[in-house]
Amino acid sequence: MLQQITPIVLSYNEAPNIARTLSALSWATEVLVIDSFSTDSTPQICSEFKNVRFIQRRFTSFSEQCNFALKQDLSTDWVLSMDADYIVSDSLRQELASLAPDSQVSGFDIEFDYVINGHKLRGSLYPARTCLYRHQQAHYRQDGHAHRVVIEGLVSKLSAKLQHDDRKPYSRWLSSQRSYAKQEAAKLALAPWADLSWPDRFRVVGIAPLAVVAHTLFYKGLIVDGWPGLVYTWQRFVAESYLQLARLKLARARSKNSKG
Repeated sequence: MLQQITPIVLSYNEAPNIARTLSALSWATEVLVIDSFSTDSTPQICSEFKNVRFIQRRFTSFSEQCNFALKQDLSTDWVLSMDADYIVSDSLRQELASLAPDSQVSGFDIEFDYVINGHKLRGSLYPARTCLYRHQQAHYRQDGHAHRVVIEGLVSKLSAKLQHDDRKPYSRWLSSQRSYAKQEAAKLALAPWADLSWPDRFRVVGIAPLAVVAHTLFYKGLIVDGWPGLVYTWQRFVAESYLQLARLKLARARSKNSKG
């Protein structure tokens, strides 16, 4: 089925990652890269891969970038939606090659192996995503800082996993988390309690930073992964702490506005 799939990759200043991502997509007839006008060497790197079609679009939101990609002239029925720090593993490529989906199946969820500095963790909090789907039966919507694909039809699940292996500078990650925290705080402020997931309920009551440390180190077992496991746990603690700060700032701003 490999020749029936067009990988779609979103990028912005992904020079530390995108060569590895594209190298693992050499099986695809065409890879569509939607770039948000990178200012690093991302465009030059992409130009070195003969199967890459490179299109630039000013970034508005993740959902709009993805919907823009789906409106391009795609020669295949199926797409593989990817970030520029995703790697198609050999096992996933083999599963994709042997895949023969029923006509009623419109998409597949794929789980992730999380990689820190080349070390694959035994677990993570990174959720499965519907990455493989029939593009004519899909569209995206924004959900906080994240984007969710809406599929018309049945969604099944693959057994092999994608790898998440981001090697951009830590300062870039911190900047992204600050931005994401503001968007998530606004989302949580409007969501009814009954509609919240358990992780979001922990966030609302303010205990998520501590809860995530216990969950990742002991329930997920990352304490056994040594330094990479500690790095990942620290990242999750920082991300949750940023979200709590964003929630406090938003609450204070609303309180001032109501008094004024």
